[in-house]
Amino acid sequence: MYQLIKKYLFKLDPEEAHEKTIEALHLAQKNPAVTTLMRLLYGFGDKRLATELWGLKFPNPVGLAAGYDKNAEVYLALAALGFGFIETGTITPIAQPGNNRPRLFRLVDDKAVINRMGFNNKGAYIASQSLIDYAFADIPIGVNIGKNKTTPNELAADDYEKCLDMLYRYGHYFVINVSSPNTPNLRDLQQTESLRELLRRVRGKATELEKRGVKAKPILLKIAPDMSDEQMHDVIRVAVEEKMSGIIATNTTLSRDGLSERVHADEVGGLSGKPLTERSTAWIRDIYQEVGGELPIIGVGGIFTGDDAYDKIRAGASLVQVYTGMIYEGPGIVKRINKRLLQLMERDGFSTISEAVGADHK
Repeated sequence: MYQLIKKYLFKLDPEEAHEKTIEALHLAQKNPAVTTLMRLLYGFGDKRLATELWGLKFPNPVGLAAGYDKNAEVYLALAALGFGFIETGTITPIAQPGNNRPRLFRLVDDKAVINRMGFNNKGAYIASQSLIDYAFADIPIGVNIGKNKTTPNELAADDYEKCLDMLYRYGHYFVINVSSPNTPNLRDLQQTESLRELLRRVRGKATELEKRGVKAKPILLKIAPDMSDEQMHDVIRVAVEEKMSGIIATNTTLSRDGLSERVHADEVGGLSGKPLTERSTAWIRDIYQEVGGELPIIGVGGIFTGDDAYDKIRAGASLVQVYTGMIYEGPGIVKRINKRLLQLMERDGFSTISEAVGADHK
């Protein structure tokens, strides 16, 4: 069925196709019969796939990355597609339109996407109203936060604090996004001292909110794949020292290595999809070697199959996220990945998915 829908969607401008998909999920979310049917079609349960991290229970390790449900509007419908967790956002304190259109491009031959969306979203207040129901999703809901485009880097910490003020009550975990290539100078915040100050401010705001009675939440850092080895080690060291709960590796890349399609290859923006598969897995492997189990990793980048996901898990990822893979493979991707994970676990003699985490290093 998705192949028929895909033919229609791929005739549309990519962003228009995404908007129509969000509209359809809105409608589904309002109809319990539809979401029940979605669970029957796409759900897949097996206790061997369950993972517990940060006191949160993930029914399976396959999540949806940030960028799909930007305003936390359809996470309840998305939860019915069999995901183990959903990450909403990126959300900024104030609503902003993002960059000019067109800003989303398919590279079909490469199973890739280039985007320069620029954190387009309705702002933290609107998101907070949508996230009031987050606990009804039955799976962990993450909230990815960033700074507004007009906020200078020296005031960036203020934006992240504002987001926490408005949203910290309404998510199971939070992600500090300083790695998108589509907000000018955002990646400069990954420089050691800038990052340390930012994470210290974020942690301080979280502590302040917890003293007011808000439940403590895990806070993760999402990193870029385009750093040098030295920069990566510095970033991970700061994340450990500032008591981040985990790392998401990785965001989109500015590299265009290995692309066969040239029609959109020169478009400005971050590249995601198949060309990022090996690159992100290599980063996961390096980070795991750096910190072992001290800092759990969520692996994202070019996951289309169960084998892709398993490679990242064996490299050190406790959880994985898909995005571009779902665009090309459809909502059935989660079920297919989880079924294949079980086959690979049985082949390697693992009784739970957690046993496979970091297996390549053992």
